Amino acid sequence: MYRVWNFLTNYSLLLIIGALIALVWANTDAHSYHHLVEYPVWFNDWVGLDYDYWKKVYGKGYDAFGSPGTAKVLSFHYLVNDVLMAFFFAIAAKEVWEAVVLKDGSLRGKKAATPLFATAGGMFGPIAVYLGLAAFLGSDTYNAVANGWAIPTATDIAFSYLVGRLVFGAGHPAVRFLLLLAIADDAAGLIILAIFYPSGDLAPVWLLASFGGALGVYILFNWLPRRMDRGNQARPNSTWVRKNLHFLPYAAAAAISWYGFMRSGLHPALGLLPVVPAIPHADRAFGIFSDAEKHLHDLLNVIEHALKHPVEIILFFFGLLNAGVEFSAIGDATWLVLAGLIIGKPVGILIFGWIAASPMRLGMPEGMRIIDLVIIGFVAAIGFTVSLFVASVAFDAGPVQDAAKMGALLSFGAAIISIIAGRVLRVKKIEM
Repeated sequence: MYRVWNFLTNYSLLLIIGALIALVWANTDAHSYHHLVEYPVWFNDWVGLDYDYWKKVYGKGYDAFGSPGTAKVLSFHYLVNDVLMAFFFAIAAKEVWEAVVLKDGSLRGKKAATPLFATAGGMFGPIAVYLGLAAFLGSDTYNAVANGWAIPTATDIAFSYLVGRLVFGAGHPAVRFLLLLAIADDAAGLIILAIFYPSGDLAPVWLLASFGGALGVYILFNWLPRRMDRGNQARPNSTWVRKNLHFLPYAAAAAISWYGFMRSGLHPALGLLPVVPAIPHADRAFGIFSDAEKHLHDLLNVIEHALKHPVEIILFFFGLLNAGVEFSAIGDATWLVLAGLIIGKPVGILIFGWIAASPMRLGMPEGMRIIDLVIIGFVAAIGFTVSLFVASVAFDAGPVQDAAKMGALLSFGAAIISIIAGRVLRVKKIEM
């Protein structure tokens, strides 16, 4: 049973299972599925959807819960997407932070230059295809779908890594290139979500609470103990803080930061990001999905490993609550998202990667061909998790959002295209 659980969590299969259940449920009993998604968990005055808006999205039957006279409703959907998914984005941010700031980080120096250029192509390409085709379909279509331009820029790290290993083999340099690209893509995606998809009217002053909480916990429980221990190899103050307080000060700062993001109008799922750099971390990183990181005992890695399985369960509910789209919802947004991912990603990654490797003379990793960029582009076209998330914030609930979500779900087809492309382009698999 333990091996089965590890297999399910290592490859994020719980997310797929949740999405499949949602698809079946929504296409057999859409009414009950929709009511599950918007089920009210807590009527209150602080956190959640505005009560009047919740009544609208829940629809008929909302009065069965009475009229509590509260301003907010914490629905099941809000709990998962806006509160619990903050842990998922925190883990993504941890990998990005380590890749950028640590001395041996994967996004530092010349070795990261070509993957970073390819990442830019993997974002500009999908945007150009999505908006270009939308404009070609006419102004009405363009106006309806334009706000979803960021949906096809996403790359699902877990599934892309799995498919990349199937196509190239675990030891192929293209797999490491793909991981660098996916991490950089995540970093850009976090920035896009923060800037272009606020969750409400902006009130930037509330960000003082978020960054103030992060700065305060860093100074009091990270920097100050180390400062007091200078010249003392026993490090009594740092040890006391680590053993007696552990993650608790950072959990408190995380709660403050999340609330600050929520009140600021930025999407609250990004609310834990300011706290991640404040947590004590190792001076090196072995990279995402690396077994060696299990042996790092700094607090940041300990927290990440403690969150791994809970986050997989959160992703199950994310899939369950976001992937329930009726097949009749397929529309223009579906094909635009798919075109952005399956055409824009490979073309953008190939062009920008070639420019970096050849005209700019930044080179390619040893053992990797320029043509491999095409296959990497197809693998990176699996948007799924983040594409679903962006679709849920880019559009209001309704037919356009459902159509866009269907495009994100169908991007799994890029896995099949990747495998076929690998065979056609004669990839030589390299196992560890």
